[in-house]
Amino acid sequence: MFEAVQSLKAEYAELERRMSDPELHSDQAVARQVGKRYAALAPVVRTYDEWLQTADDIEAARELAHEDPAFAEEATKLEHRRDELAEKLQVLLVPRDPSDDKDAILEIKAGEGGDESALFAGDLLKMYLKYAESQNWKTEVIDAAESDLGGYKSITVAVKAKGTPEPGEAPYAKLKFEGGVHRVQRVPVTESQGRIHTSAAGVLVLPEAEDVDVEIDQNDLRIDVFRSSGPGGQSVNTTDSAVRITHLPTGIVVSMQNEKSQLQNREQAMRVLRSRLLAAAQEAADQEASDARRSQIRTVDRSERVRTYNFPENRFSDHRVGYKAHNLDQVLGGDLAPVIQALTEADLTARLEAVESQ
Repeated sequence: MFEAVQSLKAEYAELERRMSDPELHSDQAVARQVGKRYAALAPVVRTYDEWLQTADDIEAARELAHEDPAFAEEATKLEHRRDELAEKLQVLLVPRDPSDDKDAILEIKAGEGGDESALFAGDLLKMYLKYAESQNWKTEVIDAAESDLGGYKSITVAVKAKGTPEPGEAPYAKLKFEGGVHRVQRVPVTESQGRIHTSAAGVLVLPEAEDVDVEIDQNDLRIDVFRSSGPGGQSVNTTDSAVRITHLPTGIVVSMQNEKSQLQNREQAMRVLRSRLLAAAQEAADQEASDARRSQIRTVDRSERVRTYNFPENRFSDHRVGYKAHNLDQVLGGDLAPVIQALTEADLTARLEAVESQ
């Protein structure tokens, strides 16, 4: 039933050996990769070992039941436990998104609705920062373009876990379903008649790529520099510190102006560019995969409207899984765990169905 675990156990043992080798830690990027893979395999190996041990315990309990009937009840409990472990192991062995153990780059952009959309983008930012705080994650604003009323035309934030998280607990695994168009229905602060308006903001979630994930040829880059601008487009400094990097083969463009120096903005732009190239490569791989595989990733389609935030009714709705709750105030305060759990479970169900249909 779990033949694949034998090769995973061998890999786990090899990773354990490598981690004890001091030479591995001379390259921190590789050491992090090895550590993440080791952490990902640990639950599989532990569960499989317990599953095997439980089989031996059941056999021993059955033998002892001939002498003491109390062991018959113990054998029954162990059989239930073994069934639970088998289900858990099946879930652990379902193919996962290879980026689920990564940190995340979160981009929020104002859309339709002008200043109201920019204010809503600011509300979404606060929501994600509060959620990140509840998960004990670190956040770092990479780039931001503020609007005249205090919201954001766009903002990019790095979200990082502390230490090595358990499988499914890393920032990208938790936040990846946030990508898409988020719609808000409320009375804007600029509305004098009290009419409800609808506006939207876009959210893009990328796995943060490391140097070992993406190789970039410097000859493929066009780098332009310009002066940073603030709300309304006015210049905020007198030097060409802002940076725009164009990846010529793909046409991907990244601009950064948040830092004071050109070098810092270039480093941040390269950071986002790596993540976008990694995401693009993964999407290309998904396009080449089977229909079953593609069906698993539809819930992460960033082009569809995914959420509605209705202020008059205090209602929060996710349209992909039919999730609805009347606690919008709590959600905007960072209480995203229930909807993220619902999306994660829907994705897992799709993955299990895809495996079973093969």
